[in-house]
Amino acid sequence: MALYGAAAAVLEGLERGAGGVKALVFQSRFPHVRQLYALVSETLRYSAVLEELLAGAALLRAEKKLSPQLAKVLVYDLLFGKGLKCGGRWKALARRHRARLEAELARLKVRRKVSGNEELLAPAQAGGPGASQVPRYVRVNTLRTCVDDVIEFFKREGYCYLGKAASVEELRSLSGKKFLLDLHLPELLVFPPQTDFHDNVLYTSGHIILQDKASCLPAFLLSPAAGAHVIDACAAPGNKTSHLAAILKNKGQIFAFDVDTKRLATMSTMLTRAGVTGFQLAQQDFLTVDPGDPKYSKVAYILLDPSCSGSGMVNRVPVAEAAASAERLQALAGFQRKVLSHGLSFPALRRLVYSTCSLHREENEDVVGAVLQEWGSAFRLVDAFPGWPCRGLAAFPGAESCLRASAADTLTQGFFVAVLERRGDGAAASRSLPAAAGDSPQHGEGTEPGAAPKKRRRKKQRV
Repeated sequence: MALYGAAAAVLEGLERGAGGVKALVFQSRFPHVRQLYALVSETLRYSAVLEELLAGAALLRAEKKLSPQLAKVLVYDLLFGKGLKCGGRWKALARRHRARLEAELARLKVRRKVSGNEELLAPAQAGGPGASQVPRYVRVNTLRTCVDDVIEFFKREGYCYLGKAASVEELRSLSGKKFLLDLHLPELLVFPPQTDFHDNVLYTSGHIILQDKASCLPAFLLSPAAGAHVIDACAAPGNKTSHLAAILKNKGQIFAFDVDTKRLATMSTMLTRAGVTGFQLAQQDFLTVDPGDPKYSKVAYILLDPSCSGSGMVNRVPVAEAAASAERLQALAGFQRKVLSHGLSFPALRRLVYSTCSLHREENEDVVGAVLQEWGSAFRLVDAFPGWPCRGLAAFPGAESCLRASAADTLTQGFFVAVLERRGDGAAASRSLPAAAGDSPQHGEGTEPGAAPKKRRRKKQRV
């Protein structure tokens, strides 16, 4: 009951305008935030269909104690989700009406002349053009294992390895149990859309991280040297932090900040499972962190992925969440400019990566352009990944050095990345950029972009 009740409460809060999905989910204090977020998002995606089913089956008239929000959640999981794995008396109630609801669903499909559940959704509800084609990306956690061993594991599981992809079109054509090595990122495996590894032993043991390709770009492009001191300014849920630790080979120090206690607790568990050491978590707003504190005197790299509208998260964020108002965008952009400028104020900083999962220019190029202008000639924008197909919008001279990603063009979630470097460190810093722009310190000298890492002489923990 706790899961369904929490999801119903989030839906009710959305209707009241009490906040967005993410905020309400974290405020719910439900212990499994990802599970709750996924259930709420999918229920919202099917909302119009669910309302039609509830009306046709007259469920709310038959069960007067059942709220519309709870009814939607129960019927979603019963018909489209995992089949009511929990729920106590509410599960029994929904199952009493199962035959009527399934009959109503069948009639709806006949009326609309469709056969699949996804076909009942309008294009926007289905996630927009290309959203359903985003593959399942699997980042190999090199703190626990290596790419070769993970590939062999999946081959033993019956998957067919097709080698390194040569183009985005190859990723688009994946189906069944086939998988590829990504063409851009050397430790990223690519499987067909909707492939589920949440119960796979490699995931539960921390050997693999389920992380969208675009979300892997910030740590990859920050590319801190082994032994460096790094700040992850807005760190939870921790995928990027674990990626940073893998690049550092657990040599160095990561300072990770987030304002939410529960998210930090979840993140700590995740990092421990991934084998991450040498990190300090702090429940603190990054804007309150003192750049002059001696503790941060050696911080040379900062990864900054601040709160944003989330308009690029085509597969998970409901459409209502993506349609940010002009007022909200202005407020977010003001915060983002402030936090980016704060990040640049750390005295030993050499490189900072700014990223968002937003498609809006106001949160991306406009923020970077304004802050670079504010800092004068102190920092420059780096063309860090020349081979990446989607570039920044022409909001200011040089904005094409920024990266953009989208379901349609790069088969990823919508994303924006900018790499800023302190002038004066340029020659040394640019040489340490990852393989996409030159040599890759983390994957061996002379490695080409997206090339598979060389076999290690001494294997990590075998899988």
